[in-house]
Amino acid sequence: MPEAKKTAIGGQALIEGIVMRGAHVACMGIRLPSGEIELTEKKLTPLRDRYKILGLPIIRGVVNFIESIVFGYGCLMESAEKSGLEEAESESKIDKWLEEHFSDKVMPIVGVLSAVLGVALSLGLFMYLPALIIDGLDKFVLSGGIAAHNLQPLFEGIIKIIVFIIYMWAVSKMNDIKRVFMYHGAEHKTIFCYENGEELTVENVRKQIRFHPRCGTSFLFVIMIISIFLSTILVLIFPGLRASRAIWILAKLLILPLIMGIGYEFIKYAGRHDNLFTKICSAPGLWMQRISTVEPDDDMIEVGIAAFKYVLENDENLDIK
Repeated sequence: MPEAKKTAIGGQALIEGIVMRGAHVACMGIRLPSGEIELTEKKLTPLRDRYKILGLPIIRGVVNFIESIVFGYGCLMESAEKSGLEEAESESKIDKWLEEHFSDKVMPIVGVLSAVLGVALSLGLFMYLPALIIDGLDKFVLSGGIAAHNLQPLFEGIIKIIVFIIYMWAVSKMNDIKRVFMYHGAEHKTIFCYENGEELTVENVRKQIRFHPRCGTSFLFVIMIISIFLSTILVLIFPGLRASRAIWILAKLLILPLIMGIGYEFIKYAGRHDNLFTKICSAPGLWMQRISTVEPDDDMIEVGIAAFKYVLENDENLDIK
């Protein structure tokens, strides 16, 4: 019977590919338009290795989240270029107009503005909109009932989760996003195959489940649940924070690093322990993966295996227990 293993290797789905991350080595596997798999090594230099304080519990979660976002975004853009997606989209009228009217020096600024708008959209969708809905319910439906009983954070959290589920479901219907979600499934299945002690073959990977407790989707869901509890405590201690929507949103932004840190510690713990506590707390995030992961085809599984094996063979600092 195969011996179960634990690994620190994680991954991220890309456009026509997967990046697997170890402690100091990552490998980006891309299915090129020619059909070949291209493997690209990425050296990782975590900030916590240079500054010990950044490796402390809670703090390391915030640092890891920021580093993962920056690294993941870079890999995503590179995968779009290598997979041929950018060439396919460059024929659009908007891109032609940009090429004609903006120089190479201006285009990076456009990219930064796009990222800023993306962050603004996320804040508006998952922070401002729930607060706005609660204000409307208080004013027109419940006559101040939510505010009077300090239930605002709870109701905001429920609305935020509903918005998140609807958003994920909607984007999953887009063909390009569906393929990314299929690679997401291949990533999870590959890691599970190794953790279950089985040989990394297409046949073995295919039979694995696609719902993994260390998934980024689970992390986001855990963050939302933790934010409900911490926001409720904040309101109980400082009831006046709700007097102004702007101040209330600012307060939630200020405690966001703490929320991310706690969420990271839980996901890390859940990835290494299989008990009743982790099963109950991980259940909502695992359920969400029914939307964010899709059963992959064999070509996608091959990419996941190739990238995972590369990291396994070339990273000497893997924390495997």
